[in-house]
Amino acid sequence: MEPRVGNKFRLGRKIGSGSFGEIYLGTNIQTNEEVAIKLENVKTKHPQLLYESKLYRILQGGTGVPNVKWFGVEGDYNVLVMDLLGPSLEDLFNFCSRKLSLKSVLMLADQMINRVEFFHSKSFLHRDLKPDNFLMGLGRRANQVYIIDFGLAKKYRDSSTHQHIPYRENKNLTGTARYASMNTHLGIEQSRRDDLESLGYILMYFLKGSLPWQGLKAGTKKQKYERISEKKVSTSIESLCRGYPSEFASYFHYCRSLRFDDKPDYAYLKRIFRDLFIREGFQFDYVFDWTILKYQQSQLTAPPSRALNPAVGTSAALPPGVSNMDRYTGEEEGRPHMESSRRRASGALENSGNLSNQQTSSNARDSMMPSSSLFAQSAGSSRRVTAVSSSRDNFPGVEELQRSRTGDVSRGVIPRNSAGETANRSSSSTRRPYESAIKGIDNLRVSEEDHHHQDHQDHQ
Repeated sequence: MEPRVGNKFRLGRKIGSGSFGEIYLGTNIQTNEEVAIKLENVKTKHPQLLYESKLYRILQGGTGVPNVKWFGVEGDYNVLVMDLLGPSLEDLFNFCSRKLSLKSVLMLADQMINRVEFFHSKSFLHRDLKPDNFLMGLGRRANQVYIIDFGLAKKYRDSSTHQHIPYRENKNLTGTARYASMNTHLGIEQSRRDDLESLGYILMYFLKGSLPWQGLKAGTKKQKYERISEKKVSTSIESLCRGYPSEFASYFHYCRSLRFDDKPDYAYLKRIFRDLFIREGFQFDYVFDWTILKYQQSQLTAPPSRALNPAVGTSAALPPGVSNMDRYTGEEEGRPHMESSRRRASGALENSGNLSNQQTSSNARDSMMPSSSLFAQSAGSSRRVTAVSSSRDNFPGVEELQRSRTGDVSRGVIPRNSAGETANRSSSSTRRPYESAIKGIDNLRVSEEDHHHQDHQDHQ
């Protein structure tokens, strides 16, 4: 008899694991909808799935928050059934050879700040912001950023009175050391400012390809955290952001200027990045770096005879598992356009070569597809790996591509960063196939690097 959860969901193959549990692909028996099913042994030392499920319930309805389908106990396991989502930003970062363009980073930053602001509006801190914990959606939500993994979240104020938690010191590091704020390393109780500082490190990680405190060697985890802390403290904001627009330094200066219980001015942070986006002449068209790479690879791998067929199917143009490109170009739900508001299967992908060599004509540039979703999942979290995409969307035929070519000449232009470089500067010899980042859907490894958490009671 096939395993079932809540008498409503069929348990499928394992798609990820972490120190706190395992993730399985599931199917709603009645609707055939695919879901993600998270299992946690009831005998685990620090159970957290019940706590996390309560957080998801509190946050339900927010843009970019996955829906919880069911929570309960099945045999020896706590079970959380959730929306199936697309690849994490860490996966997409790897897919793009570990560098993102300024345009892509700014489009992500706008949504990511919104997610953090919403999280804080519900009186909680996330405390473990990292690229693995931001996922892209699927289908019509392929351009929407989701925030996940609330196991280390903590309430920072009373929901009714808004009384802030007291300032404390000598706290253990909670979260991921690579993205932890300076104050977190110094043992100071985290507050809203620390989530935002962590987000700033994520943005610089995307732009630079790495952070100065990565790859430090030490004998023990404690010594490694200390070395990361020392390096972070000794790295000035100006040094960290050198070579990139001054808005990034301004972001960090603002975050570090906040007092413990200050409410951040999220609108200000979004505005400085939006103004930079407009000044650079970018279009908020949701053409991310991975959108361009996927389209170029689809052109390289599509058989000529099939490529001329307007009724081309899901797998005709892309390798298995990467064939679910969606042509939907709509903005994030409820959000007006930036210009008006100012606002895995196996099989290696073919390398598309250096993007700088692809800028041959305006027609070629304008054919870039504006949205995407990959058959992928988060592989970098040391605790949990989240959902995979269902790979059901159809790849558009040539007629749709031709229509996209006739649009605004700026649409789909290969993004450049502030130094005038293309979105991806690596050669085809250094671009890793997508599977090397994902490690295969059934063979995901979870890295223990730089991650630390406190006992569950610290959430309270």
